[in-house]
Amino acid sequence: SKHCVKLDNTTANVTVKPFKLDMGLQFELHVTVSGKKINVSEIPELPIAKDWMRDKLELHFYKTEQAAGGGEIENVAYNKGSGTAVITFLKPG
Repeated sequence: SKHCVKLDNTTANVTVKPFKLDMGLQFELHVTVSGKKINVSEIPELPIAKDWMRDKLELHFYKTEQAAGGGEIENVAYNKGSGTAVITFLKPG
C-alpha cells in the first residue's frame, strides 16, 4: 500500500487507502436521432462535474454499439446550463 513517486527532482512517499464511492445515479434522457448526430435533451442537473457527465454520455452511447445503435464517438458537446448534449459519431448509422 506504500509507493514512492518521483516528480521532477522530488520524491514523494504515498500511501494508498480505500475509499467508498457514492451510489450510481439513474436518470431518463430524451433523444432525437439523425444520421451522424444525436441530440439529447432534458439531462437532469446532477452534483457531478461537467467532464464526468460528458464522459458518462460518451460511454453510454459508445456502449450501445453492441445493442445496434451506438458506435465510436467523435465528439460530445454537453451544455450543463440547458441540460442538452449533441453526440457526434465517427460514422453515420
